Amino acid sequence: MTDDIMTRLAVTIRARRTASDAPSYTRQLLHSGSEKCARKFGEEAIETVIAALGSDPKALAAEAADVIYHLLVLLESRGLQWTEVADVLEARTGTSGLAEKAARGTIAD
Repeated sequence: MTDDIMTRLAVTIRARRTASDAPSYTRQLLHSGSEKCARKFGEEAIETVIAALGSDPKALAAEAADVIYHLLVLLESRGLQWTEVADVLEARTGTSGLAEKAARGTIAD
């Protein structure tokens, strides 16, 4: 998993936090703080839902890419590595989603 796109993107985002050689949207977001990163993630999530309700699969793919990028920025802003999230997903693999949610007490529609 160390060479997948999510890991590579997370590494790039982490590097942008301290890079000072060129203007960086990622660095601007990170320096704005976790609240700004969370708000931007929420905005992108809403745009993804809107695209999902539409009929253009390319628009949905573009919005999904935006939401994933902004999720990784949010995780970085809070000092959480993508690999920690991947580990949670790995631990859930092979477990029924309903059983896993019941164990956490989070079953919803």
